[in-house]
Amino acid sequence: MMHLVVVGMGYVGIPSAALFADAEGINVTGVQRRSQRSGWKIDYLNQGKSPIEGDEPGLEELIQKVVKKGSLKVTDDTSVYRDADVILIDVQTPVDDQHTPQYDSMKQVSREIGEKMRKGALISVESTVAPGTTQHMVKPILEEASGMKAGTDFNLAFSYERVMVGRLLHNLTHMPRIVGGITPECASRAAELYRKIVKAPVYETDCLTAEIAKVVENAYRDVNIAFANEVALICESLGADVHEVRRYVNSLPHDPSDPDKNPYRMMMIPGAGVGGHCLPKDPWLLKHGLDTYGRKKVTPTIIVSSRAINDKMPTHMLGLIEESLAENKLKLEDASISILGYAFLENSDDTRNTPARPLYMRLEKKCSEVVVHDPYVKHEEDVNLTNDLNQALEGKDCIAVVTKHREYYDIDLKWLREKMKTPIIVDGRNVFNPRQAREAGFTFRGVGIGN
Repeated sequence: MMHLVVVGMGYVGIPSAALFADAEGINVTGVQRRSQRSGWKIDYLNQGKSPIEGDEPGLEELIQKVVKKGSLKVTDDTSVYRDADVILIDVQTPVDDQHTPQYDSMKQVSREIGEKMRKGALISVESTVAPGTTQHMVKPILEEASGMKAGTDFNLAFSYERVMVGRLLHNLTHMPRIVGGITPECASRAAELYRKIVKAPVYETDCLTAEIAKVVENAYRDVNIAFANEVALICESLGADVHEVRRYVNSLPHDPSDPDKNPYRMMMIPGAGVGGHCLPKDPWLLKHGLDTYGRKKVTPTIIVSSRAINDKMPTHMLGLIEESLAENKLKLEDASISILGYAFLENSDDTRNTPARPLYMRLEKKCSEVVVHDPYVKHEEDVNLTNDLNQALEGKDCIAVVTKHREYYDIDLKWLREKMKTPIIVDGRNVFNPRQAREAGFTFRGVGIGN
């Protein structure tokens, strides 16, 4: 039996551990620190329960299956590194307010692994890092702590995930996997491992190329969302509806007979802001790798400007709220406001870098009352949060939609009008029909929807 250890029981580590534990001939141990925030996951997972709430098809059933089978257990005991054939590193790599990567967990885990791992082990970094990190930071720590040489005494690779909340198992098994090794032999061994759970192609390359591909993949999406948000602001100014514009832009057909002459268009959906673990962070990781290890001075202007546009969307939501209140002769400081949705992604409980938080923090300082409703998020420090929609809407002057949870699409406008003190809707996710809302007596503002 292969002994595989997954370090970090988060949105990547948990489904990865479960999938490998379901593969033939692999026993998996998950390692999680008993921290105040996340230590509870150890006992929870060992009981066959999934700590990830919201819509996550198949995950809890798979965890139950492999725990019952005995091929998955979770611990805080790092001595399990000693007999591990494979160790996957899935720890957080956030950036601080100055956009500098915080590698404390990565460095600590790398050192602990190096001190305990055995000769011949495969170490695969799955956490997203700045280009050059595996070669220039992880490798030296592992070599110094172990007294062994990477590529000779042990294998080292970087292989990034493409997970999305709501599609964790699907993406890990059905999306192509990129595997970068510090040597071709390291890449080959890691690729052989991932083929045990990946049904799509597994591509082998070097660590640096794989690291760049990961952050570029997310920076590309971030730039495209920023373009859509900028077009939305243009449409607001001109009095048009960005969603109609987007529909016509995206109607250009793709001609597979000659794609170079007629490539398709795929304008993204604008909205109240960009959240999640990856998009607000990965462009800065790309820039950090460039600034730290690049041989020539390059300024990634488009990428940095796109980040600024997306970061300003919660502030734009605040402006739309103030406009709507003024139209009803209300001042922000006298208004009671409800934010609908706190998770960054619909139908999930994932609050990482949610754009609802900066909007909430600004409103809390300025308005009479602000409450946040979310059907999945149970608690958030320093936030007046409720799971009761009636409570969130009762007597409010304005609702601001930040997350398009399915529950909000079912809100009846007549019922909503009766609940609210002042009928104002500011829609950051295109949940409500503007014409129907106005006909029902609401003052309506929407991102990208001109008045």
